[in-house]
Amino acid sequence: MSIKPILIHPDPRLKKVADPVGIITPELGKLAEDMLETMYDAPGIGLAAPQVGVLSRLLVMDCVKDAEAPPRPMVLFNPEVTWTSEATNTYEEGCLSIPEQYAEVERPAEVRVAWTGLDGKRHEEAFDGLWATCVQHEIDHLNGKLFIDYLKPLKRQMITRKMVKLKREKARA
Repeated sequence: MSIKPILIHPDPRLKKVADPVGIITPELGKLAEDMLETMYDAPGIGLAAPQVGVLSRLLVMDCVKDAEAPPRPMVLFNPEVTWTSEATNTYEEGCLSIPEQYAEVERPAEVRVAWTGLDGKRHEEAFDGLWATCVQHEIDHLNGKLFIDYLKPLKRQMITRKMVKLKREKARA
């Protein structure tokens, strides 16, 4: 397994719609393992393939925060939201592609998601709380959308300017 570099906003690849995955190959399985390792190392609770420069509909997540509880790494190919609750939840979101920037985003409180697993089979599960927020955030990545796209233009521009500055500083280092 290897840790992949995470793209930092603004990067045009983060704004592209990812391509559907056909057959689950051993290479895609390796990519999913690398993405999980990258996510845990960051540390984060979710990571979408476009964030590591791969424009495929793949995301990984693990929202278990309790150190006593066993981790629950999940790999979702071609995930799609099949149902959303009318009730909403506001959560302070962050993103590994927009480091150290956070903002409140309102999303459906519960969602049902269908996807293909590493086993090549179709799965479906209902998510709520942090899991619901995370899966929606990562699916947004697959559609070329970032959490800052939910913000007012001024706040979005301010965060984008900070990321441009951060990228410049990293390039000089």
